[in-house]
Amino acid sequence: MGRNTRKRRTPMATKAIAASAALALGGGGLIWANFYASAHEENSANQTKSAGAQVATIQCPDVGQNLTDVPDGARQGVDKELANLDKQISEAYTRLASTRQAQAGDSGFVNNAILGPLKSKRTAAIDRIGINIKRVGGQAPDNLAQMAECQGMAADANTTDGQAGGDQNQDGQNQDGQDQGGQDQGQDQGGQDQGQDQGGQDQGGQDQGQGGNGGQDGNGPAAADFVNIEDVQPNSRNLPNGLASNGDGGSTGTFTTNCGVNENENRNSDNVIVAPGVSNGAQHQHDYVGNQNNNAFASDEDLENGETTCQNQADKSTYFWPVIRIQDGSDDIDAGQPGGGQDGNVGKIVEPAQAELKFVGNRTSDVVAMPKALRIITGDAKAFTNGLNNANTSWSCTGFEDRQSTDKYTICPEGSSVVRTSNFQSCWDGQNIDSANHRTHVDFVEADGSCSNGFKAIPQLQVRLVYDVPAPQINNGQVQNAFAVDSFPEQLHKPITDHNDFINFFEENTMNEMVQCINNGENCQ
Repeated sequence: MGRNTRKRRTPMATKAIAASAALALGGGGLIWANFYASAHEENSANQTKSAGAQVATIQCPDVGQNLTDVPDGARQGVDKELANLDKQISEAYTRLASTRQAQAGDSGFVNNAILGPLKSKRTAAIDRIGINIKRVGGQAPDNLAQMAECQGMAADANTTDGQAGGDQNQDGQNQDGQDQGGQDQGQDQGGQDQGQDQGGQDQGGQDQGQGGNGGQDGNGPAAADFVNIEDVQPNSRNLPNGLASNGDGGSTGTFTTNCGVNENENRNSDNVIVAPGVSNGAQHQHDYVGNQNNNAFASDEDLENGETTCQNQADKSTYFWPVIRIQDGSDDIDAGQPGGGQDGNVGKIVEPAQAELKFVGNRTSDVVAMPKALRIITGDAKAFTNGLNNANTSWSCTGFEDRQSTDKYTICPEGSSVVRTSNFQSCWDGQNIDSANHRTHVDFVEADGSCSNGFKAIPQLQVRLVYDVPAPQINNGQVQNAFAVDSFPEQLHKPITDHNDFINFFEENTMNEMVQCINNGENCQ
């Protein structure tokens, strides 16, 4: 059976699998398993709510991921309410990060002053979602109202039992010792600057306070979010999502499109897939290559008629991903703007040195054409609080790409550059260009490369981004000149939250040429 239909394992079963896999990986995985076990030995909500100042961020059920059947007539209203839920969490996180002193003096402060009011706001928004669905004859999930309550979360907590995202499906996932976002073991990640003044020096824009979460805005990244590439074991990538579907059998060709590295600096903090019609719906900046008309208000017609940066002008597809910033104490032009400094995304934006966009075949069969306007999101911008169900991250370095880190940013040796790789879902349900949760109309290949549940194999988009960034320096548990992806503020800029987006607007003839090229085993562009 396919990944979308498997039954979810119990938290205890998932814990046993994760701990076993961690032992197989060695030291780093063992630490992760120990933290995971301790964090979930008792009810994590009670633990974190009573922890006061130890609460680093806020963990809420991901309502959008649980809405798998929303009538078309309700989509616009539902999408706006989902964006409103994201904004509510961000505002609550901002209050959490700015009230550390009050939390230290009152063990009930987080629950009473932050989580309680947040639940009330979420209840109202979730009610409006249900009304939107029912108004057009749809049926809202029975457990929708239960998703209003959030909990405090320590930065070394793990959520691989799926509780954070409602009833998330974890079955079939090989957790293999992931430490869920490179958590900082033993540090209070609250983002507070409780430490020494360091003589008034900024120290490269990093929060040098004892127990701080690092990052020049106080919400990450932290030293423990990084790993030297030499310390990553070869062939150790453990997330089942994002398997490369190309191989020796089936359809072995490739089709490469060259769309540049965003030399135009075309960026915004919208997401037309997840939050259409909502300005700053992503709360973090995206780099756009290919289609130049992409913003929250772009219709399919706008995109189809847009300009493109692709050398092949028949490719008007849009490719976009969260920007990388260097936190060296400097600011970019969005320092005081939504999606930038207002949402905890600070530092100098760095465009890729290379952006390679390649479509490949399927190991077991021919591929069929993608439908025009097909939308695919790979990875999960909320994976730190949601768990690994939809996470799909690969961090590496040039010259070391047999070593892939899924939960830590990689520190590369001199002469080597940071690499981000995304292998997209390459199985399609044969009918829909999108789905209510933007997930269920596409799926990843199975371990043998095949598609399940009657899904059809389509060309797999593989995005490889290379960045020339200075190697961060870690001294005494503090990181200087860190780099990190933009994120929702409560996600603490964890590397596990990396994601990538694609909307197909190849001209039909060119898409057919791509399919023929791949099925014939040719390498085309």
